[in-house]
Amino acid sequence: MDDSDTPQTASDDPVDAKWQLVREMHENLIDKPLVEAAYAAPALRRLFPLVSHGSLQFSRCTRFPWSGDLPSIFPLIGERFRVLRLHEPRGSGREEVGEADTADEAVALVVAHLPAGCGPAVDATPDVLDPLR
Repeated sequence: MDDSDTPQTASDDPVDAKWQLVREMHENLIDKPLVEAAYAAPALRRLFPLVSHGSLQFSRCTRFPWSGDLPSIFPLIGERFRVLRLHEPRGSGREEVGEADTADEAVALVVAHLPAGCGPAVDATPDVLDPLR
């Protein structure tokens, strides 16, 4: 049996492997209900998850530099969340997607604002990605 006949396991898939790591992170690094809500959303589970300063971000590729073109979720005080597009030009009016009272609402905001054709994440750097419309 050659390599093309070998079934891919979860640990062989960089997206699945990263989701597993994010789901196992300590609660002082990321809001656990947020991670589980995002993981439960099929559109987000197909993307590469990233955690930075308590935020949950998503990439269309698995290798640095990340795509940086999808909404991200940031925790606020009191178990609330803000959804932002980090790489929008300041003052464009597109930076802030909205705020949410729960992790499920934050995930729904991200899913509702995903551009068409943004998944699944590819095992590459962003230079191979088609521009989003």
